[in-house]
Amino acid sequence: MTTVKETIISIDASGVHYRDLNSKLREAVSGGASKIELRNVHGQRYIGTDLRGPVAIEIFGTPGNDLGAFMNGPRITVRGNAQDGCGNTMNAGEIVVHGHAGDTAGLSARGGRIFIREDVGYRTGIHMKEYKEKKPVIVIGGTAQDFLGEYMAGGVLILLGLGLTEGQNHKAKYIGTGMHGGVMYIRGNIAEYQLGKEVGIAEPEGTDREVLRKYVTEYCGYFGGDPEKLLEHRFIKLYPRWLRPYGRLYAY
Repeated sequence: MTTVKETIISIDASGVHYRDLNSKLREAVSGGASKIELRNVHGQRYIGTDLRGPVAIEIFGTPGNDLGAFMNGPRITVRGNAQDGCGNTMNAGEIVVHGHAGDTAGLSARGGRIFIREDVGYRTGIHMKEYKEKKPVIVIGGTAQDFLGEYMAGGVLILLGLGLTEGQNHKAKYIGTGMHGGVMYIRGNIAEYQLGKEVGIAEPEGTDREVLRKYVTEYCGYFGGDPEKLLEHRFIKLYPRWLRPYGRLYAY
């Protein structure tokens, strides 16, 4: 049996302009690197944009906006927080954030998975979409700001609310405004006034429970915790009530 040796490259990003850093990253991928460690990252943007293939990228520090945008296959692990737009229009692959993420995580994602240990900002999952076998997934360990899942057109979004105290409500408002596809699962309390008028509420059933078990187990695999204990708590399912909630605005 032939053993394939893993090629690991370490890049010091301290003081490196984002264009130069991304050039080094692309050169490493083109050179056959299977794992790349980026150290001393301080806000450089577009890391991993449009990268393809099975390479694993581990980031030590705080990457800037649009981490993994248009990404098609790699796995990015962030040992810290992520800024706005991580996973913007990503097509495949995985982003794992061991901290918080900013606004618009998963913006227009077409595939792949994003796991965020802590909280997220505004408009997470905005305009997620799916096509045939492509179905993006976002799992958030904490809570979210307003407009979660806005204009959501496909995929799966799970909000675990792990930082909330017993009986405490999520604070996000306008959840699912304009939602016309996909599904959200929320663990914890929300009031009806916090939801967009396009959203329906239901109890998760058989298939829903399978989906929750799969992705909550993956979340715990990255960040720790007992998935069975998390799944003991009540979840609600949010779904779109209409396919084209604003269609009448454009119809003659």
